[in-house]
Amino acid sequence: MEKYQIHRNIICIDLKSFYASVECALRGLDPFETMLVVADKSRGDGSICLATTPYLKLLGAKSRGRIFELPEHLKDKIIYARPRMKTYLEYTMKLIEIYLSFIADEDLYVYSIDEAFLDVTNYLNYYKVSDVELAEMIINKINTELKLPVSCGIGPNMLLAKLALDIEGKHLKGKPAKWTYDNFKEKLWPVTPLSKMWGIGRRMEHHFNIMGIYTVGDLANYNVNELKRRFGVIGEELYYHANGIDSSLVQDKYKLRSKSKSFGNSQVLFEDYYVPEIYTIILEMIDELTRRLRLAKKEGKTLTLGIRYSKDVGGGFSRQRQLENPSSSFSDIFKLALSIFNDHYDGESAIRAVSVSISSLCEISSVHQLSLFEDYEKIEREERLLHALDELKLHFGKNSVNRLSSLTEASTIKERNKFIGGHHE
Repeated sequence: MEKYQIHRNIICIDLKSFYASVECALRGLDPFETMLVVADKSRGDGSICLATTPYLKLLGAKSRGRIFELPEHLKDKIIYARPRMKTYLEYTMKLIEIYLSFIADEDLYVYSIDEAFLDVTNYLNYYKVSDVELAEMIINKINTELKLPVSCGIGPNMLLAKLALDIEGKHLKGKPAKWTYDNFKEKLWPVTPLSKMWGIGRRMEHHFNIMGIYTVGDLANYNVNELKRRFGVIGEELYYHANGIDSSLVQDKYKLRSKSKSFGNSQVLFEDYYVPEIYTIILEMIDELTRRLRLAKKEGKTLTLGIRYSKDVGGGFSRQRQLENPSSSFSDIFKLALSIFNDHYDGESAIRAVSVSISSLCEISSVHQLSLFEDYEKIEREERLLHALDELKLHFGKNSVNRLSSLTEASTIKERNKFIGGHHE
């Protein structure tokens, strides 16, 4: 297995109870001594609690429950903070500025609104410090400038840094947890239940249990060929993860962001999404994607849909599929996106991030391959309608006209249009 090992110095940073900690920072409060929940109480006791302070969690509050599920004897003492998504994104940008004051952009991968990977391999000689010391410098700067509590994991690859964070770092108050190829087995292999490991959900845990696999060590020592036969590529990948092996690089994530000749957008969701609400998010993102194609007078053929599950589960998928012909049609591209999603979603995991992109671009052509099965009058009506909507948005702003789905609770389009522009990769 040695040939699969990469040797980098990766720091994985997570902001504890991010939304709640930001609210405490704005109020000059300590999240480890304050009972605060981020929830819109004006919507009633059924409102979702997007975040709770670490102190309130210790007293029995769920991470993402509803107001009526909060401990009854504490309800009158709790501070209820109405969600301020724009403010949380502004704090994320401030965090990124801090990271980039230590390293270059290509060595940073922002994994979610409150979590990031930093490859500091090439900076240790420059700063004349160890990876642990550099992590402490970054943590101290976040504490000093933003007043936010931080968890941290360090490892020789992205996977072990992430596992160090999740399994050990989150229990150390502001101190980095460092895992190496020499010590990870004693820390990772005893872990049970399996769903505590990043990338394994409850359903996969159940399948493994049936096979007699109960700890990560059991998985690491199982026959890899049998795992691949039963679960495909994901079985083989989890086997290597259990053995601490991960070949992904932070710099590869940067290259994906930087590549040209594609249009794409992504968003981190502020709460867990499931079917059918996630369809609204995909619809809105395809709507924006095809709008940008039309404005650029481009068509695309290769669609990529990425789904990232909640950090409590980990993992997700990113898959490509091709249209029969290049297109900028909302109907064609949305239908393809749904087929990718329905074929690869595991049916139960909470979703926290979605990305869509389209490549293999070409100029819009007035001549398309004819098909006996297409209703060209319908296609032409759709194109005229969408071009008219594009004109309205250009002249009166993105929120001047939206689909009816924007009125549903699942929709995020109105809020995103207020402060996020399109992202052209």
